[in-house]
Amino acid sequence: MTRGGTIAVLLASAALLLSGCAEVSNAVDQGNKTADKVSACTEALGLADLNPLVDPAKLKARAEDKERRLRELAGDVQDQNVKNALLGMADSYVEVQKERIEDAGVVAQWVQRNVKKLDALRAACS
Repeated sequence: MTRGGTIAVLLASAALLLSGCAEVSNAVDQGNKTADKVSACTEALGLADLNPLVDPAKLKARAEDKERRLRELAGDVQDQNVKNALLGMADSYVEVQKERIEDAGVVAQWVQRNVKKLDALRAACS
């Protein structure tokens, strides 16, 4: 093989390696995005409870903590549907902080609204 032929083979091999690296890199990036989404969804679904039978001050403090954490998760995830669902749930915990929790009717209404937001999160996560 001539020197020019050897160089051509080496260049072709290098191009193949580089294109393979780009594909692997893209696959790793996609895998990381999926892992981030799964992780955020799992944690958010775990946050989606609120016990109305505790002291109203504790309930509001828990709601504030859940709202903060959901917003952090929304900032970490790249999937726009998941991000929107997380922010919607966070907003529902802001509502709890503003409401008179002593009223059972208020709690029942919040639960109904939150179930819809939870369903939206589940749909975005699947």
